[in-house]
Order: sequence, then C-alpha cells, then structure tokens
Amino acid sequence: MGSVRPDLSCRVYPEPVDHFDRLPDSLILLVFNMIGDVKALGRCCVVSKRFHSLVPQVDNVVVRVDCVISDEDGSSPSSSAAAAAAASDKSRHPISSILRLVFTGLLKPFQSLSQFISASPRRVAASSALEDGEFDQSSVTHHSPTQVLKNFNEIKLLRIELPSGELGIDDGVLLKWRADFGSTLDNCVILGASSVTHPSTTGNNNNNNTPLPDDQTTNNEANAAENDNGSIPESFYTSGGLKLRVVWTISSLIAASARHYLLQPIIAEHKTLDSLVLTDTDGQGVLCMNREQLEELRVKPLSASSASKRTLVPALNMRLWYAPHLELPDGTVLKGATLVAIRPSEQHKKDVVGSDGNWVASAFDEPYGAAARMLVKRRTYCLEMNSF
Repeated sequence: MGSVRPDLSCRVYPEPVDHFDRLPDSLILLVFNMIGDVKALGRCCVVSKRFHSLVPQVDNVVVRVDCVISDEDGSSPSSSAAAAAAASDKSRHPISSILRLVFTGLLKPFQSLSQFISASPRRVAASSALEDGEFDQSSVTHHSPTQVLKNFNEIKLLRIELPSGELGIDDGVLLKWRADFGSTLDNCVILGASSVTHPSTTGNNNNNNTPLPDDQTTNNEANAAENDNGSIPESFYTSGGLKLRVVWTISSLIAASARHYLLQPIIAEHKTLDSLVLTDTDGQGVLCMNREQLEELRVKPLSASSASKRTLVPALNMRLWYAPHLELPDGTVLKGATLVAIRPSEQHKKDVVGSDGNWVASAFDEPYGAAARMLVKRRTYCLEMNSF
C-alpha cells in the first residue's frame, strides 16, 4: 500500500505548468513587436529571463520622448520655469521659439526619456541589459533614445515621437510638413492655412479656430475667395501673406534638418533599419527615411552645420500653390491654404501631379491629403532658394 501513496499524491497535486514555456520564441516575438513601445518592452524584461533575452530581438520599436531637456541645466527649477515661459511664449513669437527649441532644447540628441523602466530596485538588476544605471522607484532617470536603443539588435522599423512640434503657431492656424532625407534633403512638402474650420465647429461662433492676428490679411483672403480665378491675388503680396508663407517654409526646413542631424548616432548604430520615422504628438512634422536613404547616409558624408547642429539644406527648387478658400470633401474649410513642394535644385525635375507627383499627394493623412490633391490642380508658381 505504501507504494501507491506517491502516485495518488501526484494525481491530487500535479506539478504546476507554465504555459508560456509552451509558446515558441517566434510567437512571443510577434507579440513583442505588436507592443513596440520601449517602456512596455522594458517592463517585459523583468518578467522572466526568457523575456529578457527575447526583447533585444524585437524589430519594430516605438520610442516616445516624454520631455526635452535644455543643455543649460535640465535639472534646475529655474530651467523648468524657463521652459514653461518658452512654452507660453511659443504662440506669440514663432521664430524665436524655433531657435530656442530646435537649437537649444534639442541640441543633444533627444537628451531625455523619462524613466524608461519604472521598476523597483530589486528588478532593476534583471533589466541591466537595457539600463545605463540603477535608480530607485522615486527617482527619474533620463535616457536618450540612442542609449535606450543600444541593446536592441534587430530593429527594422523605428518610430520616434517628440512631445510636441518645434514650430510655434497661433491657435487655429494650420501648419504641417513632411520631409524625406538621405544624406541630405530629398524632398519636403509643407501645407499651411491661415485658419482651419472643422465640420464639428462649423457655425459655432465660440470655437477656437481664430484667424491670424492680421485682420487685414484675413479680409483680403476672404475678398480673394469671392473672385478666385486660380491665381494668387495682389493682396497676397502686399498684406504680408507671402512673407508669412516664406517664414513657414524656412522654419519647417530648419526643424526638419535639425531632426535629421540628431538621428545620425542611431542610424550609424543600427545597420538593420529599413524604415525610420521621427514625428511629434502634435502631428506637425514628419521626417521619414527608407532603407536606401538610411544606407546613403551611412556611406556618404553628411553636410552639417556644426554651429547650429543641423544638416545643411542644399539649393532648392520650390513649387507653390495657393487658394484663398478651400473646402475639403469632409467639410473642413481652409482659408489662405498654401502648399509648397520642395526638391534640391540638383535633382532632375519631376512632375508633382500624376504618377510622379504621388510624393506630394501622399505626404499627409486625410483630410489634408485631399487638400494637397486639390491645390496641385491650381496654378503653379515656381520659386528658388539658396542653400542654408
């Protein structure tokens, strides 16, 4: 009878089974790639040794930058107050905020991620492969995306999101840009409007879509809409409309070239990259690089301005389209809508409509993709800009 008791014990109290052990590594990696976010992946690292060994093999990674710290003193209260003042000043002084945010706030490559892994000191040791040092739960340790990504070995798709766009604009003003880079600028598309009204706010007199402060400009655009023949009205030149669009264009190019400059360490470190996208939570600007462009940057020297920490922009050819009033298919209304398509002068000329012009039409998500397609059907104005 004594020999029967061990068998009964095994039946009543079977050995526990870890069902995760039954899953193949490829399936777990598929789940991790769906997660993507580096903070969530960092927490996965402390679950088990197996997860800790698999996370570095993830090939689809998203890095969300919580804050940008100034080079001067990111930890002092005075710098926090200065940052708050800069943010409040952003809408009033677009050009000064560009210089402040691009050349000061982003001077070191994305100098901060706020607490990549929020874990107890006991667990920090288990995740040391993705951490630069130990910290307790109450502290906040800052890491650059370059540091956070250094132990990922197989990244193919990388997306980095800044907390906000660099360009300060007034409420209700639309400004979006998309730029493609290799070793330098390949192309850039900029869409702007002096005011935008969405269908949900149409007819609401208390909406936040306020026009530009220059009432004369707004009135001239309204008058031009009534007599729109496809050409830019004379008032566009005399009321400061053109000057404002030039500021938008230069500001967007500066922001794009500053972002490109800061990506160099990541691109050099990760040879497996097929796609890199650097955007912001505001959806203001998007910088994109495909595999060919990434490889070009690795083998071709970068033309950079060491003083301003950005990639030099070559001489450019631009095409501009303007509409005083543009109503999109979904009911969104743009006033003073402007589209600018930019390519380096050294590139052979390409049409921006038809099959060759898809890079313009596909630059923006809807409804603004429709705005780009509508604008390129209007009269085209050609401009040139020297390198800077």
